[in-house]
Amino acid sequence: MKKYGAEFFGTFWLVLGGCGSAVLAAAFPNVGIGLLGVSLAFGLTVLTMAFTIGHISGCHLNPAVSFGLWAGGRFPAKDLLPYIIAQVLGGVVAGGVLYLIASGKAGFELSAGFASNGYGAHSPGGYSMFAALITEVVMTMMFLIVIMGSTDKRAPQGFAPISIGLCLTLIHLISIPVTNTSVNPARSTGVALFVGDWAIAQLWLFWVAPIIGGMLGAVIYRFLSSDES
Repeated sequence: MKKYGAEFFGTFWLVLGGCGSAVLAAAFPNVGIGLLGVSLAFGLTVLTMAFTIGHISGCHLNPAVSFGLWAGGRFPAKDLLPYIIAQVLGGVVAGGVLYLIASGKAGFELSAGFASNGYGAHSPGGYSMFAALITEVVMTMMFLIVIMGSTDKRAPQGFAPISIGLCLTLIHLISIPVTNTSVNPARSTGVALFVGDWAIAQLWLFWVAPIIGGMLGAVIYRFLSSDES
């Protein structure tokens, strides 16, 4: 149960820190942190939690990562469902806490998006469903390649949280304009449930694409790192 608890609190921190930065601080008058700040916030949540709970649960914080590590031979199938449940619950509780904070400001409206992921009319840059699908698959694929490589026993030891956190920052810098960046079904679900309507209707893409991308990236890294020529 301790590793499931670690995944719950780790994912809670990722959603509260990352989505919280987008909802509360991104466009704050005069000193808003903008796209760069939100990207860095997501990366910092993973970096800090990887150092904090990596030795307890592996610090997945993401169903796509759990599926990817399973596909890469690094994670047992029996733990997939409990990890995903813990991650989604952590994300939803974080979404609730963020709602309680954000709704304390006059003029707050969930219709503004609440950091939800979307495509078409709900993409920050107006990108199509196809563009969103490709973005989420490829970004999650690269995320798993970095995760697998950074945590390989042959890699320099002790630096994995840094490379993984910076990778997530880079992913957000690239893809926030397209989908508001998911690469994480728990992150998407945690805020979409409060927005409802279109956010729920489009949520399927932010489960399907990251999981496909995660497993694809893990399989690619497994092939690249094999001892066979």
